Amino acid sequence: MSKLHKSTHYRLLFCDLRSDQLLDALPVLGVSLDDYIGKTGRLTGTVPIPNRAIAERARRAIVPGRTAVWVERERDIWWGGILWTLAVASDSRGFLGAQIQAGGWESYLYRRLLLDTQVAEQVDQFDIARGLVDYVQNTAGGNIGITYDGAVSGVARDRTFLRYDLHSIGDLLDDLAAVEDGFEWRIASFRDSDGRRVKRLQLGHPVIRAGASDIVLDHPGPVLSYTWPTDGTIKANVWQSRGASINTNQAADSYPLTSPVLVDDADIAAGWPRLDGSSDHTTVERQATLDAHARADWSAARTPVQIPEVEVLLGGTITPALLGATVRLRIRDLWHPTTLDARYRVVGLSITPPERGRPETARLYLEVP
Repeated sequence: MSKLHKSTHYRLLFCDLRSDQLLDALPVLGVSLDDYIGKTGRLTGTVPIPNRAIAERARRAIVPGRTAVWVERERDIWWGGILWTLAVASDSRGFLGAQIQAGGWESYLYRRLLLDTQVAEQVDQFDIARGLVDYVQNTAGGNIGITYDGAVSGVARDRTFLRYDLHSIGDLLDDLAAVEDGFEWRIASFRDSDGRRVKRLQLGHPVIRAGASDIVLDHPGPVLSYTWPTDGTIKANVWQSRGASINTNQAADSYPLTSPVLVDDADIAAGWPRLDGSSDHTTVERQATLDAHARADWSAARTPVQIPEVEVLLGGTITPALLGATVRLRIRDLWHPTTLDARYRVVGLSITPPERGRPETARLYLEVP
């Protein structure tokens, strides 16, 4: 993990989670941060404690579970989330530091449980998602300032979320999104035109997209390195999903609701071996909903998503605003004697601040269409 160099214009703001009132801005070493679509981002770093005054400031500002963290680069907000863990450590040389870890705003929704049954009948899936966020923020102490717009997906759903299941709101959002003709969601951090720090729920159907024009990345060139994984262990061309138990007679054997067995005959005819897969949706009690989950899971398993990684210099057009944007990647090397020239969506970004002799870089995670 690299150290934050003095020549960079990074600043970490520690704020009260509920009010967003600024508590302090403290220097942090070894900063590492990432952000994703479909996965909660993370920030780690160490606040150096060189004297008693800084120690007192850090004790007031760094309260796990109660402190929000914003990352500024120049005047732009590049990341935001909740500080969850603190470890005060002293090394053999007497260096004292407060090691911190924070999760993106999404992490809060995984810490909140649905304690009241919610029912939606033919409601747009975006409105169901926003309703779950409203449920979180309308409880005493639960409003952390997540905002959203009123866009709709055009896909209506029937959903019953039972309080007895004690699911987290984050898990319910993931399940709602991961159905056939579903959507993507994340909570973005930015500064609005009035200079206010904003936490915005982003919903995209079928995916989140950003940016109007492609950014061209070449290797050799601005792309410093790349990794291109392909994993055959997650491929399946035959699928079945299981739902909740459909037996209401406690004296009889209990069996789960099951989807039809889905078989990709064309894939097998093309020479692929039969590869079986399954998924569990233990709270789904409706056959149509389970079948929609099964088709979505089967579709994903037949052509597993490849997530190549490319390392590029940070700055200019390479910022966290790239999440959801399309880049045009061109690679020519021994593996690609005929130049690879294709477009990919950015679904993740990991930032490495500079250290002496090394520039500031970002690792982009790309979705192969």
